[in-house]
Amino acid sequence: MAEIISTDKAPAAIGPYSQAVKAGNLIFTSGQIPIDPATNTIVEGGIEVQTERVMENVKALLEASGTSLDKVVKTVVFIKDMNDFGKVNEIYARYFKTDCPARSCVEVARLPKDVLIEMETVAEA
Repeated sequence: MAEIISTDKAPAAIGPYSQAVKAGNLIFTSGQIPIDPATNTIVEGGIEVQTERVMENVKALLEASGTSLDKVVKTVVFIKDMNDFGKVNEIYARYFKTDCPARSCVEVARLPKDVLIEMETVAEA
């Protein structure tokens, strides 16, 4: 039986989906974009600022699920411009220091609300 996870420390869903779902021993987060949950607005700034916000949103969801970034086994990162790959990696590496999860990173034509980055994760509960 799946358990729906929600928290006000991460942005509310902007469509018909859950912030995160626990299924068995796994937590699946929906794609997180750089919305500040306190203001419900996109953070201003470039890819570094947006990546930092996305990481904080993911972290908040995982904590609300009873787990942490240390338990992440897979991430999928969507970026608007592959030229930002290095900058994204710099911020990402601050959150995943050792035993990094498996990851996919792809450039996409467009993301919700025209943000520069979106990330989803799978973590152990």
